[in-house]
Amino acid sequence: MALWYRLMADAVVVIHAAYVAFVVFGFAAIVIGALLQWSWIRGLKFRIAHLAAILLVVVEAVVGAMCPLTTLEAGLRERAGEVHYPGDFVARVAHRLIFYDFPPWIFSVIYVAFASMVIGTFILVPPRSRSR
Repeated sequence: MALWYRLMADAVVVIHAAYVAFVVFGFAAIVIGALLQWSWIRGLKFRIAHLAAILLVVVEAVVGAMCPLTTLEAGLRERAGEVHYPGDFVARVAHRLIFYDFPPWIFSVIYVAFASMVIGTFILVPPRSRSR
């Protein structure tokens, strides 16, 4: 059973890294796509999902809530009997990419600044619904 919990915890880390990648690379795609006139980056569903993803992170940071994915991973690791973060190779790399040891207020500032840039793209590169 411990192996199952460990594998689930590793899967949560990979999902967490994918979430971060969606937010970061989604923003990069919007900026690059605006310059290269890619029409898909103006898709309303994509843009709302992207904005919602970063706003969720901002709300968690501002109210001091722990990310549910981090909490889930920690619980699964505890059930697996792990005290520290070993994980398999993919999970270990993903974990190192998304977790840093900085004071929480620094993350709040970064998240709010990033969300402000995402909101700015709504003005500079407005999304469009398919009906247009």
